[in-house]
Amino acid sequence: MTQRPRAVLAFGPPSLVGQIFTPDALARITAVLDVDVEQVVTETGSDAARRLLADAEVLLAGWGAPRVGVEHAPLLRAVVYAGGVASTCLDDPAAHAARGLVAANARAVNAVPVAEYTLAAILLANKRAWAAERSYRASRRLPDRADERADLGNYRRTVGVVGASQVGRRVIELLRPFDLDVLVYSPELDEAGAAALGARYGTLDEVAARSDVLSLHQPVLPETVGQIDARVLALLPDGATLINTARGAVVDEAALLAELRTGRIDVVLDVTEPEPPAADSELWDLPNVVLTPHIAGSAGGELHRMGDHVAAEAERYAAGLPFAHPEHLGAPHA
Repeated sequence: MTQRPRAVLAFGPPSLVGQIFTPDALARITAVLDVDVEQVVTETGSDAARRLLADAEVLLAGWGAPRVGVEHAPLLRAVVYAGGVASTCLDDPAAHAARGLVAANARAVNAVPVAEYTLAAILLANKRAWAAERSYRASRRLPDRADERADLGNYRRTVGVVGASQVGRRVIELLRPFDLDVLVYSPELDEAGAAALGARYGTLDEVAARSDVLSLHQPVLPETVGQIDARVLALLPDGATLINTARGAVVDEAALLAELRTGRIDVVLDVTEPEPPAADSELWDLPNVVLTPHIAGSAGGELHRMGDHVAAEAERYAAGLPFAHPEHLGAPHA
């Protein structure tokens, strides 16, 4: 029988292992890797951790994992990360990469629930569901259909997507069955690239000015911090909704608050900067703001999707195959 590669789990806290991996996923992992699933490394300083890491070829890690150095795991050859960026559990990713270490992350599978949340928010925004709920609760009577807005609903409305990230691309894919016009802006795209995704290309200004709903999916980079500023916000049509499931830092909050005070636009924020907003922030109280506590990403049973993904990557590694979702260590990540 071929010897299984020695592996170790690294999470913080250890209870995450039970939340992320089903018994079936753990069985798949132990079938191809020599790993004690009851032993979880939470820090690198203890004798137990040093022993586990010393002969580990594979690190199966996730949120809260300690940063592992070359000196901790001299035999390490692979990292499979149940999260967005595998290099967050390595103290010097470039040094590990220079030794031939390969890595995989679960960013692609974590994009799934974020895109699903975004799709739901887009459809509800075009139905003006949150404003209707508030009005209905306050009046306790059905609205007069004679007063219904002509732009209500999801037929032939325009959705703008900023950022052709994995989430942005998944959102565009999920929007295909609907009678919606989808525009996309991302610096690496042109008209042909946008068409290949099933959308029409526009500059940031063009997409903002034509969108009934503008959904943000750009990474946090020096050029995207505060990218959605007063100028861009002013381009949004009256009654438009801004949705942010990217990062709070891509929106200029002061400019957003100034626009929200006018009542001209609505916003759905699953992320803010800071997170949560300051206790005295107007975001808590403005009626045209929907705030959710960073729930778009994997949560609850959705975590099992990441566990299954890690198991699949472990199987590929043990079989001598390249990872399905590799991460290039040392490269910048959003």
